[in-house]
This record gives sequence, C-alpha cells and structure tokens, in this order.
Amino acid sequence: MKIICIGRNYVDHAKEMNSSIPSEPIFFLKPETALSINPTDFYYPDFTKNLHYECEMVVKINKMGKSIPVEFAKNYYNEYSLGIDFTARDLQEDCKSKGLPWEKAKSFDNSAILSKQFLNKDTFPISEARFSFFKNEVKCQDGNPNDMLFSIDFLISYVSKFITLKTGDLIYTGTPSGVGSIQINDVLKGTLNDIEMFHLEVK
Repeated sequence: MKIICIGRNYVDHAKEMNSSIPSEPIFFLKPETALSINPTDFYYPDFTKNLHYECEMVVKINKMGKSIPVEFAKNYYNEYSLGIDFTARDLQEDCKSKGLPWEKAKSFDNSAILSKQFLNKDTFPISEARFSFFKNEVKCQDGNPNDMLFSIDFLISYVSKFITLKTGDLIYTGTPSGVGSIQINDVLKGTLNDIEMFHLEVK
C-alpha cells in the first residue's frame, strides 16, 4: 500500500506558502508507517517545534493500473474520505534551504491521519463534495474538488504514468488555504459533506 500526496493543488494554498503555481501535479510518497486510521489522540513528535496540519480529501484506489488514460481514471476508485497530512515545517524549511530532500518532515510515523469512514462517490458525487477542518471548534479550512488545480481523475492518470497504482493505494489530493500550526491540547476535527470524519486531541 502506498500513500501518494499531492502538493500545491489549490491556488490559494500555494500563494499562502509563497510558492509558485505548478503547471503539472507535484507528488511525493509517505510510507505505510505514516498511516494512522481513525485515531482519537495524536502525540506531538519531539523532533519539531512547528508542526502544521493540512486537511485533505483522500481517494482509495480500487484496482491496479498503469498509464491510465484520464477518461478511464474514474473507474479506478469508488470511495473517498478525509485525512490530515502533517508537516514538520521547521524541518522542511531547513531541508529546503540546504537543497536536501524533506521526507523526514512529511513521512514520519503517524503523519497521515485518515478517517475510518469512506463515502461512495455514487451516493456522494465528487463534484458536490465539501470538507472543513476545525481547530478547537474554530473553522480553519474549507475545500472542495472544484477548486483543485488538477482534478482527481487527472491526478490518477498523471501519477500512474510514473508509478503503478495498486488496490488500496491512497491519494491525498492536496490541501486548501488555511494551514497552520498545532499545539499540545488542541482538538482537531474534520467534516466531509457535513459528516464528522475525524476528531482527535493533540497530546
């Protein structure tokens, strides 16, 4: 199982990070050990002092595919969910400043939160999906696939040119604007189509 994360897929997020708008999808991988399904607690790692949340829709691949034409990409997933891509921003900036890879800032254990619940795209059409992220009951992020630079079907097609997709692979489709830091004792909640998908406390 692979965790494939898309970067800068919302214009407003790219701007808030002072990053350029990509002309093609940017993606990186997280290991399986990064995945944490439906946790009630998240333990703040001791190697960072600036940990950021990035709430994202997550698509689960349902069959193997390679070099998938974009018009057939819709056949490679049935369900989507909600998760958090955690980033140790201080580690990331340090690695970037030295021209080094920054996997350690993104791929650490439990850095990919995922709701246990998935929604069927036939019952909840992707075009109508909406998600929100709350920190201590304050809404910090709102997003929907219509605001993505690259659609889910395009992402599946693009990634499959380089990496064979397999059943169970997860694609974190990018985060909208409003990312920020978390602290111990913060309570994080995510909703998708007004359904609470995750609720956890930072410890």
